[in-house]
Amino acid sequence: MPAIDLTSTTAVIFDADGVVTDTARAHAAAWKHVFDTFLAGRAEPYAPFDIREDYLRHVDGRSRADGVRAFLATRGVHLPEDGPPGLPSVRSLARAEEHLFAGHLARYGVAAFPGTVGLLHELRRRGARTAAVSGDGDCSRIVTAAAVAHLFDVLVDGDAAPGRPCRPGPAQLREAARLLGAAPERIALVEDAACVAEAGRRGFGLVVGVDRAGRRPGPGHGADVLVADLGELKVIGRVPVNAL
Repeated sequence: MPAIDLTSTTAVIFDADGVVTDTARAHAAAWKHVFDTFLAGRAEPYAPFDIREDYLRHVDGRSRADGVRAFLATRGVHLPEDGPPGLPSVRSLARAEEHLFAGHLARYGVAAFPGTVGLLHELRRRGARTAAVSGDGDCSRIVTAAAVAHLFDVLVDGDAAPGRPCRPGPAQLREAARLLGAAPERIALVEDAACVAEAGRRGFGLVVGVDRAGRRPGPGHGADVLVADLGELKVIGRVPVNAL
């Protein structure tokens, strides 16, 4: 059974989206509404947004703006980055998805994955510090809606910088490490499987990839451990009292 050894790892950083909480369903539904509404208003007929294939291929793991650009490019549509109110742009579609997603969180909350919650309890019981990081400005809102904010010592939001293939970015992970008070080589990073190759180059002591979508990256994927659910991970030992 794959494991986190707390005699060498003193803190763990979790990606809030898709690793801690099941936000993918809400995001995918919001994107479908935004994209299908936009495409239906154009003169030419376009294939609608596929809530699974298009979301996983073009939107998941990207900033909102990058997701807009990537998906619309598959339909041969290119929009200005910004524009007057009422006219579609990359930013206006990104803001529309953000508004719908925030409304969903406020009305319905979001579920935390039971395997992740169990792992968090065990890590904290054994003395490890924990952080949650989100690629956009949603981290506190997401973990609060999922009723798991109390299981983290540190929450860090992303900056949604353009052109980055994976979120959260290096700056957010460095900030989480700084706030945790641990050197990267003493930190385990738990990321979505689609982004572990990038994460694996950041100097963390352990990189765990979570592959809920069954996209199994090939050799060189960057993860030290690859699991379908964090309930598969075992925790070994305790963090030494003077380790942090």
